[in-house]
Amino acid sequence: MGLPKGQRVDFQALQARRLQAAQLFEQGLSQAAVSRKLGVKPASVCRWHRAWSAGGAQALRQQAPAGRKPLLTASQLERLEQELVKGPQAQGYRSELWTVARIGRLIRKLFGVHYHRGHVWRLLGQMGWSPQRPALRARERDEQAIAHWRRRRWPAKRGSRPAGSVDCPLGRKRVL
Repeated sequence: MGLPKGQRVDFQALQARRLQAAQLFEQGLSQAAVSRKLGVKPASVCRWHRAWSAGGAQALRQQAPAGRKPLLTASQLERLEQELVKGPQAQGYRSELWTVARIGRLIRKLFGVHYHRGHVWRLLGQMGWSPQRPALRARERDEQAIAHWRRRRWPAKRGSRPAGSVDCPLGRKRVL
């Protein structure tokens, strides 16, 4: 079932709970009593007891971080961020827009690591980058002409109706 989205696992707390179970085993408590006392499932306590029986409390310590090792180191992520800040045009693209496909190619070029687009997206989120959308405006856009049109021409066009038209109950105009 896992944790709620965005909530991280506290590995030290989990280890402390396992070590507390080891102390309770040493005191002679049964697995069921340890399960009730710590508020964990009996299956977990059974697994802990088996490890404790084989190797003592040391067997219940965390050996390695959970999950797969990251393909990029912290220094590589810093370098990636430096390259991203330079912008896509510094990498030879014509537009100033980073896409996950472009960033994936950049990661492959810099570090020789291939990431799926979805993971590139997740990686950017971990780095604190958020999706941005450029304003879709023409370079030739004339703000003064647009303002003039909105003030003068648009009201005239909006106010004109064909002769004999009435408003429909649904808000549409209908010619009689």
